[in-house]
Amino acid sequence: MSYLATLSLVFISTLLITARAANLLVRNNCPYVVWAAASTPVGGGGRRLNTNEEWSFNTPPGTDKSRIWGRTKCNPDGSGCETGDCGRLECTQYGKAPNTLAEYALNQNSPGYYTNLDFFDISLVDGFNIPMEFGPVNNSGGKCEARRCTADINGQCPGKLRVPGGCNNPCTTFKEERYCCNNGPCGPTDLSRFFKDRCPTSYSYPQDDPTSLFTCPGGTNYKVVFCP
Repeated sequence: MSYLATLSLVFISTLLITARAANLLVRNNCPYVVWAAASTPVGGGGRRLNTNEEWSFNTPPGTDKSRIWGRTKCNPDGSGCETGDCGRLECTQYGKAPNTLAEYALNQNSPGYYTNLDFFDISLVDGFNIPMEFGPVNNSGGKCEARRCTADINGQCPGKLRVPGGCNNPCTTFKEERYCCNNGPCGPTDLSRFFKDRCPTSYSYPQDDPTSLFTCPGGTNYKVVFCP
């Protein structure tokens, strides 16, 4: 390993050691029970949230590929949820579509490109079930501002995507490459535009990065609000 590469690794390691954990606050403003869920590479969790209840937890710096979502109409006997089900109250894996997703990666570093940045987004790539707001607790302006998806997507959902409790995504529904984008570049479709037209700052298909991915400084605290 070169001297410069070694310095880069030391620099990145130092940033992660000195960076503090981010607090994630999840609140339910919906007039119905939401079973909140979280999944990260290092663990997960879940809570039943009645109206106006909150759940708070810390996420360590360097965490990526993480998401928070809400589940609806879950059964106490563990037999599942109408939307977003992960098989248990405290999730250890991603939930089943459809579910509105808050996605994040904290304190990310790419030498020469960016240092100690958080990335966050609301994604409808897995469909939609609950209106959501996601972003920093204290807006800093620019790209570090909370984003919302509160359109009546369930009510306006195209018939071929409509399922109990939500609006499914076209990849899960049709399993076609033009919707799933598994093998190289792809673009928007008529079905992805249905979601994008209603929530312009949310992901509508897997490669919808330019208008859907946002950043905040590392160490920012975040909130997820169901039915903001």
